[in-house]
Amino acid sequence: MVDIAAAEAHIAGVGGAHAEEARRFMQTAGPERAFESREPPSAAPVTEPVPATYDQRLNRILEAATGLIAQVGYEKASTRAVAKAAGMSLAGLYHYFDSKEKILFLIQFRTFSSLVNALRERLHGVSDPVEQVRVMIRAHVDHFAANMAALKVCSHELDSLSGAGYEETRRIRREYYDLVRGIVDRTVDTHARDSTLDRHVATMSLFGMLNWLYRWYDPQHGRSPAAVAGQLTAQFLWGVLGEGD
Repeated sequence: MVDIAAAEAHIAGVGGAHAEEARRFMQTAGPERAFESREPPSAAPVTEPVPATYDQRLNRILEAATGLIAQVGYEKASTRAVAKAAGMSLAGLYHYFDSKEKILFLIQFRTFSSLVNALRERLHGVSDPVEQVRVMIRAHVDHFAANMAALKVCSHELDSLSGAGYEETRRIRREYYDLVRGIVDRTVDTHARDSTLDRHVATMSLFGMLNWLYRWYDPQHGRSPAAVAGQLTAQFLWGVLGEGD
């Protein structure tokens, strides 16, 4: 089972307006998809060292699950494979999560909470809408350049959630959308007031451009995140306003 007190502390750490609902889901999610209920927990010894603290072990599980789901998809990700990648026994993994869906929920909740909080922090004191566009794109690229597997999971696996987890994830994703849509609105209002551009389409096009990074961008061998973010910003501003830098 999930250690609720520690999980609540983790959720509180990432903050966000929906932390209480996230806690509620972690405690009492509706019908759950078990990892593989036909496989009983195994007491096999762990062959790799496991981090000592609760948060370190939780992060190890989430990192392993994110990488595995990104590679094979949510439905094919097995409990045993996650436990092996995390360097712990199957029984040990079940001590933290009693369902596969709760792992996927926390991956998505943590990712979007981090995006929302980081963007709010970076926008503090930035009044120029065009500069806000630059800040938003740079923050998004920076985050996922370091978490490319999470980008793939968050882009593809929302519909793998159900019930309270699905609704809570949709809400926090909507919060991120609203932040970015506000930036687009202010940019158009300030620099292209007479534009007939559909702002929802513009916002979703921006997300489409950013969320496809995992298909082609290798931050270890390609251009730097700053350079990629700069070019994407110029392309977006040219498309919306007819201008770049």
